[in-house]
Amino acid sequence: MTAGVGVVGAGAWGTALAQMLASDGREVLLWAREAELVDEINSARTNSLFLPSARLAPSIRATTELAEMAALPVLLMVTPAQFLANVLAGIRREGGDVVLCSKGIEAGTGRLMADVASAAAPGAEIAVLSGPTFAHEVAAGLPTAVTLACAGGETQWQRLSPAIARPTFRPYYSDDVTGAEIGGAVKNVLAIACGVVEGLGLGQNARAALISRGFAEMQRFGLALGARAETLSGLSGLGDLVLTCSSTSSRNFSLGKALGEGMRASDALGAKNSVAEGAFTAPVLAEIAQNRGISMPIVEAVVTLLEGGAPAREVVAGLLSRPLKAEAVLV
Repeated sequence: MTAGVGVVGAGAWGTALAQMLASDGREVLLWAREAELVDEINSARTNSLFLPSARLAPSIRATTELAEMAALPVLLMVTPAQFLANVLAGIRREGGDVVLCSKGIEAGTGRLMADVASAAAPGAEIAVLSGPTFAHEVAAGLPTAVTLACAGGETQWQRLSPAIARPTFRPYYSDDVTGAEIGGAVKNVLAIACGVVEGLGLGQNARAALISRGFAEMQRFGLALGARAETLSGLSGLGDLVLTCSSTSSRNFSLGKALGEGMRASDALGAKNSVAEGAFTAPVLAEIAQNRGISMPIVEAVVTLLEGGAPAREVVAGLLSRPLKAEAVLV
């Protein structure tokens, strides 16, 4: 089988993307680390560990061999953010398009995923796919709109969009790679905070307020790092924030809910098959913000909770007792 698109990472999101790409019969190569998962996908057409609701298309083929991905013209990287550098370096990519579908900031370096990918695959053209997406809905063929931010500008967009767009999966063009990345990374941390609100039973008013004030933090951080305001207000910023902060289908929201209900972060994270990226992003995001003098009190509160620095109700009380001020979004 000769595939035109490869998906690296067979978690829920990677499997859903492969299913979407194969929905019109095109061949897709899906990489997974686990040999038993590869066998299940190829023989039973299921991924019972990460996406049990989907019956996978026959034109998806799974493999454990990273070397098979190297020659494909388009690669969608859907590994957890903290493993992107090692996995992409292992592919030995020398050209083509690399589309980043994981949302996070590299711990230890503070690099965005586009910088990580550029270093690991210097000959590739980088793009970022981000937006309000739940894996099970994409796999089921429900309508979805996303941002496809292309570092190579419109030339790359003209090449990539036909390979990725499907009747129920609609990408919108942007050349603001930084903005698309920051929206996805910051919203994961804010989703943990919204989950805490849910776990504490603080109501819909509190969640709406937190989303609004969290969006102000996202804008402050994004604009300071060179993102554009319209990107942060679009699908990969505000759109993704609203979705992820509103449903237990979000891994980050579910983590926050468990914290609000009194579970320790280590226990809540250990109970999950999939990765809640916000738990890894929060500390590095807070550190970057502090070093740059960017006010992000909600992000700081999430870090305190993840580190076990105070009970959830005490952390929320600290946010509510902050000095009153004008609502100006960017102040």
